[in-house]
Amino acid sequence: MILEETNLKGLFVITPEQIPDERGAFMELYRKDIFALHGIDADFVQQNVSVSKKGVIRALHFQWDKPLGKFVRVTNGRIFAVAVDIRKKSPTLGKWFSIELSGENKKALYAPSGFAFGFCVIDGPAEVQYLYSALRNANAESSVIWNDPVIGVKWPIDNPILSEKDASAQSFNEWLARPEADNF
Repeated sequence: MILEETNLKGLFVITPEQIPDERGAFMELYRKDIFALHGIDADFVQQNVSVSKKGVIRALHFQWDKPLGKFVRVTNGRIFAVAVDIRKKSPTLGKWFSIELSGENKKALYAPSGFAFGFCVIDGPAEVQYLYSALRNANAESSVIWNDPVIGVKWPIDNPILSEKDASAQSFNEWLARPEADNF
């Protein structure tokens, strides 16, 4: 597997090596020792799966207590995945990174705590699998509005299908003004 750190410190793209044979293929997606060589010390404690139809945006989610990292991959469909640096002391605060993840390209993304994560389904339905480095805490999670002009994500669609929660999410500046923003 190849781990490539993006221009946002701690955010990695993971490309597994596929080993095909007459039965199909095998690939390693996660190895604690290889992740540790790249400075990633995450113990994954929860796995989640979402299924979304084309045109859905699920964005930009994060958790502050306990801050969690996400290892994200797509098994079916294609998504435009986005990670935004929300670490107040980071030189890349408010910067974002995007990548297409799909069942076909097999790539994955590791976003450490201090990043908001979201995606847009560009070919669906898309099945997205997440490994979390902390248990989900519904009382300590939040999101930033998908089209916040301060962040300026260039989403591939203009009129997404949104949940009520995502449609009414706070602005990036509102998040930064909250005391919880100091947790990263």
